[in-house]
Amino acid sequence: MGKLLFFALVGVLVYLYFKSTQRRQTLGSGAAPTDAVEDMVRCAHCRVNLPRSEAILSKGEFYCSAEHQKLGPARR
Repeated sequence: MGKLLFFALVGVLVYLYFKSTQRRQTLGSGAAPTDAVEDMVRCAHCRVNLPRSEAILSKGEFYCSAEHQKLGPARR
């Protein structure tokens, strides 16, 4: 019975070692982080905040859609 427990323990340790080695290789592969921070900008027409990569830049102003770009900045 003692030998069975010993081999089970060795098996678990080997499994954990390979799992941690695989995780280190995945993290060290230079993959981009999934939770990267991106600058937010405000639509000049409706004042909605959106990521800079999704915004439309026109005449120094950011817009959330082509329709708002055509309408121009909001009048207050």
